[in-house]
Amino acid sequence: MPVVVVESPAKAKTINKYLGSNYTVLASYGHVRDLPAKDGSVDTDNDFDMTWEIGADSRKHVKAIADALKNDDELILATDPDREGEAISWHLQEALTKRKAIKKSTAVSRVTFNAITKAAILEAMKHPRQVDVPLVDAYLARRALDYLVGFNLSPVLWRKLPGARSAGRVQSVCLRLIVEREIEIEAFNPQEYWTVKALLETPRGQSFEARLTQLSGKKLDKFDLKDRLTAEMAVQAVSSRALKVASVEAKPGSRNPSAPFMTSTLQQEASRKFGMGARQAMNAAQRLYEAGLITYMRTDGIDMAPEAVTQARDAIKARYGDRYVPANPRIYKNKAKNAQEAHECIRPTDMFVSPDEAKLTDADQRKLYDLIWKRTIASQMEAARLERTTVDITSDDHEVVLRATGQVIVFDGFMAVYTEGRDDVDEDDEGRLPQIMDGEALKRVAGGLKAQAAEKEAILAGDDAILGLQHHTNPPPRYTEATLVKRMEELGIGRPSTYASVLTTIVDREYVRKEQNRLIPEDKGRIVTIFLMNFFRKYVGYEFTANLEEELDEISAGDLDYKEVLAKFWRDFSAAIGETSELRISEVLDKLDAALAPQLYPPRADGSDPRVCPLCGQGSLHLKTSRSGGFVGCSNYPECRYTRPISGDAAEAGDRILGEDEDGNEISLRSGRYGPYVQRGEVSEENKKPKRASLPKGWDAEAMDLEKALTLLSLPRRIGEHPEGGVISANFGRFGPYLMHKLPGDEKPVYANLKDPNDVFECGMNRAVELITDKRNNPGRGRSSAAKPLKELGEHPDGGGAISVMEGRYGPYVKWEKVNATLPKDITPEDLTMDQAVALITEKAAKGGKKKAPAKKAAAKKPAAKKTAAKKPAAKKPAAKAPDA
Repeated sequence: MPVVVVESPAKAKTINKYLGSNYTVLASYGHVRDLPAKDGSVDTDNDFDMTWEIGADSRKHVKAIADALKNDDELILATDPDREGEAISWHLQEALTKRKAIKKSTAVSRVTFNAITKAAILEAMKHPRQVDVPLVDAYLARRALDYLVGFNLSPVLWRKLPGARSAGRVQSVCLRLIVEREIEIEAFNPQEYWTVKALLETPRGQSFEARLTQLSGKKLDKFDLKDRLTAEMAVQAVSSRALKVASVEAKPGSRNPSAPFMTSTLQQEASRKFGMGARQAMNAAQRLYEAGLITYMRTDGIDMAPEAVTQARDAIKARYGDRYVPANPRIYKNKAKNAQEAHECIRPTDMFVSPDEAKLTDADQRKLYDLIWKRTIASQMEAARLERTTVDITSDDHEVVLRATGQVIVFDGFMAVYTEGRDDVDEDDEGRLPQIMDGEALKRVAGGLKAQAAEKEAILAGDDAILGLQHHTNPPPRYTEATLVKRMEELGIGRPSTYASVLTTIVDREYVRKEQNRLIPEDKGRIVTIFLMNFFRKYVGYEFTANLEEELDEISAGDLDYKEVLAKFWRDFSAAIGETSELRISEVLDKLDAALAPQLYPPRADGSDPRVCPLCGQGSLHLKTSRSGGFVGCSNYPECRYTRPISGDAAEAGDRILGEDEDGNEISLRSGRYGPYVQRGEVSEENKKPKRASLPKGWDAEAMDLEKALTLLSLPRRIGEHPEGGVISANFGRFGPYLMHKLPGDEKPVYANLKDPNDVFECGMNRAVELITDKRNNPGRGRSSAAKPLKELGEHPDGGGAISVMEGRYGPYVKWEKVNATLPKDITPEDLTMDQAVALITEKAAKGGKKKAPAKKAAAKKPAAKKTAAKKPAAKKPAAKAPDA
């Protein structure tokens, strides 16, 4: 029986069903080899020779394939139809040849299919080929470049910027985009402008809005009405004149559907419409692909197979009627630069399977399939026909001209199924207009514009039929995952298959955080970017990175030698590494301090030197670093311990003296690198460590006063004597509010968490005893058997027990047997699906060297596990590979 190798076990099971018992279908579980996480894995002195190593968790999979080849002399490599899939096939062939599982007599072939359907797989088996060497060369070049950047640049960051974790060829450029946008927002100065609107009524009693566009014969630009005075004059000019319709122009228009999805546009639309992160969307798409519902989901292509186009047109005709089917099929030009990697678009494998008929139980998969189906069907539908109407209104002397615009959908076409989401909504988007006739007089409608005026400063002229509305220009918005992916695509940075992992990496590294779906750089990410911009500007350059991607495409097309590309890159990059390695940390900080000066030390209102420490008045402020990132500190440390974050405005206004305690000690509020805190007294020879207390979560620094500060500094709070002896006290700790009690004779105290910060000050004796008793009876950081699951998902598909979501010390996690997998930040316990949970458990088990299922067999092999204990560093390779993300 020929041995067929695919990447995932789910895919293997489906394909085995289609091929039948004459084939043995096995899974490689992704990549089987990688570069060891150590120097020398890419030998720059020996023509970039690469050392590959089979991962500890992959050895059993390679062995299973090798064992299967003992009984058959044919190997069919059927991994994914992209550059990574080609690389996995190459790695398998190399690894199996090295262990002599592939002999001279073994027939080795490569097949690819774009969808996991019986027809696609059987057709692929009729067209075997050999592994595509240029595609593999492009993979080798990309992998070597990422390794050389990650494992040479990251150590420089570790030495020069304590707390910085990694740099990467694409990762650092992506981070630069986010940081530069934040700097742009901080430097933005809003500009005032005004608009004049009128609410008018036709002789038939229908009202509509119009906007002033010309005044005294001059067309108004956006900032022509620059202040209240000019706006008031414009309002008076309109209010004092009778108005009539000068012209009504209706123009037919049309709107064509969007192209079918490729990877980047799918990620963008899933983010816009569902708030899905790139990783979450790709996980759902992967499951849909493996279930045979959609075509391959990592693609640059937007073209569709002719048979799929025909089926889509038939489905449209059957569901919506003939008039929704255009006379000719719509052809979308493939945007991929390299035809060898230009796969079909992401589409349903069967156009007649609607979202309802797919009967998907997983919420993410259901949403995504609905999106893909609608977009694909809409892409082959008739255009929407519109009528755009423009009405010009003027006075008899033509001193003022107002304009109203609107549109009417004459035929909805593709819009009956789908309309693409938008990143930014224009406040002047066209609405519908009533029937308006040329030459007719118009009345002003009093009282109709109050709702708009309520949110803006407005000039009222008699009644409010005519208003001058104040506006201010807005800074550019922070990136969402959708707009960032779009921008990276525009710049030619990275490839669709890399976007999800790059975005995940910069969040996991704590360089960026997500708030309300917006990406905000942390201080750590900001300082890393400024460092790279000053010392490695070329390698975080947009054009340089895009050009490198083009060279990788040329390699995959067979037009460039990948070793020549590596040699050219390494020559300059190694020189830059050598120069920076010689710099002292103080030199680096001086340069970064100068580069960040406009953001770190903005002018003060009183005109004083912005670098003078606002606390002691003597020291000079300077950029400093710690393991938590960058911060601004006083040069008089440790006598003065003033610090503040580097981001945003200077936080000096928040640092102030709150008053004195009974002993005359100053109580002050200060900004630290971990947030605001209160302090009693100053650092001195007698008092080297003044009493301090951080503000609890939810406490507003601006609302702090002396009484609240003294309450914090008085902690721990004594609640009372426990009935069995010992004092119960309440305080704030590293992980939040807690109770503490130690029985006489016990070696260690018992700690019980409090959920509400206010409980530290309000918790009474009865409740405190109850919480302490419960904790003493159920020890173990809140993960005891008494803990209730946040969500129960049911039995693991492979058996071995139930899967549940638990609340942990560091957030929610998935629990199955002895495997605990932390829930990603972009997935809530409520939205977690069984498929996502199984994927997290499998990944965690692989990293920890634990077997998936059944659990009993894993226990029986415990002694063998001890032998591999000495090779623990190899098991940690996935974490070590992070720098080249």
